Amino acid sequence: MKPFGSSIFQLLEKHPFFVSLSKEHLKILAGCGKNLHFQAGTFLAREGDPAAHFFVIRKGRVSVEIANPPAGTIAVQSLDESEIVGWSWLYPPHVWQFDVCATQETSVISLDGECLREKCEQNHELGFQLMKAFSRIMTRRLAATRLQLLQVYGASHD
Repeated sequence: MKPFGSSIFQLLEKHPFFVSLSKEHLKILAGCGKNLHFQAGTFLAREGDPAAHFFVIRKGRVSVEIANPPAGTIAVQSLDESEIVGWSWLYPPHVWQFDVCATQETSVISLDGECLREKCEQNHELGFQLMKAFSRIMTRRLAATRLQLLQVYGASHD
């Protein structure tokens, strides 16, 4: 689904995650991407499944969740437009560590991890730029998770 005739390249070019990448690198990424649409309640990824891609959320909202059989599902984060979902495609064994579920109708660009890993092997500068961008996301999300854990467990230890 392409809104208003925009190409994947044009959509990536406008996305905050990709602002530090050159047009050449964006063209390479766009060649590994496709537009997908998910209805509310649909899983984009399941824990333990192969992490063959990552998602650029264009519209909608997803919940990053952990399955906890005795207590049900625990929502770890809620992500919406202009967020990135998934970095397990970067690191062996390339397996999703969480469930990702659309909590409302959601449109994404899905970027193929195998395609990107091949492109990064051919173009180390692209790989370096992607690693820097994903490192910023991982650092920010780990800090947010730390604060969330302190809120949940910190009060019980006072």
